[in-house]
Amino acid sequence: MGVAHRMTILVTGAAGFIGFHVCGALLARGERVLGVDNVNDYYDVSLKQARLALLEPHESFDFVRADIADREAMAAAIERESGSITRIVHLAAQAGVRHSLIDPYTYVQANVMGQVVILELCRTLPALEHIVYASSSSVYGGVAEAPFSVDARADTPISLYAATKKAGELIGHVYGHLFAVPATGLRFFTVYGPWGRPDMAAFLFTRAILEGRPITLFNHGRMKRDFTYIGDVVPAVLSVLDAPPVGEGGVPHRLYNVGNNRPEALTDFVAALELALGRKAAIDYAPMQPGDVEETWADISALQRDHGYAPKTAIAEGIPRFVAWYREHYGV
Repeated sequence: MGVAHRMTILVTGAAGFIGFHVCGALLARGERVLGVDNVNDYYDVSLKQARLALLEPHESFDFVRADIADREAMAAAIERESGSITRIVHLAAQAGVRHSLIDPYTYVQANVMGQVVILELCRTLPALEHIVYASSSSVYGGVAEAPFSVDARADTPISLYAATKKAGELIGHVYGHLFAVPATGLRFFTVYGPWGRPDMAAFLFTRAILEGRPITLFNHGRMKRDFTYIGDVVPAVLSVLDAPPVGEGGVPHRLYNVGNNRPEALTDFVAALELALGRKAAIDYAPMQPGDVEETWADISALQRDHGYAPKTAIAEGIPRFVAWYREHYGV
């Protein structure tokens, strides 16, 4: 079988945090990966480029710089591979709850239009078996009963980011219903770890503490998050990817929570960082931010039942790993 006929997995957001780790895991198990990312400047582009620099030496990895919401660019990106793409991991998105208050158009463009563009592409791929796409714990809004269950209603989002991710789920369902596109949405809960995002707590706090700047804890520190280590997330993504949903009632569309099933107090998270960094944080306490929620907590029973998902990494283990990576990467 020639190289041209090898099956290909398309990963969008390949230069992103989760996308980079998923690409690495797929390559490690011998898959051929086509990565797509627009490498935008929402956060430090050099971090995205450093991730790509680790993937690009793999002979089974190809990369195309393109915007998922750009129909022509995406059609061109997959043109050579369209007959061999069997699976898609669609992780590209405009992330961040707070930034969606400032720049709503980018969120609708990336997360709603982008979802439609990718699902329309799915309809053109003759060998497609499954698309797995990123949703978010944010879809639960402020009213869900903890732990958040995928069976709970999630139709009262409290940020535009959350609304666009919920819209993505609804669109995924529609494509399953109308066109039998097998799709699974993963609601990720506060993923952290090496190569993580600079706009998230682990990174923001580590940088500030090392630079001697105060960190800000919203809601006066009374926050809980289901912090989920990247090393627990990636196997879940691959396991789900390998098992396309069978249409119950004719619709091959599933949703799962990917979390740690353990809400941690934000103050405990900071304490774990202080311990790993060997220095104390100066803390500014601030009121709750618009669009934010006090607690997230994943009910992971569906993912456990269907895929044997068993997250192992507590923050006491995960935080030191992140800090070690940070120190090495930035030479601190």
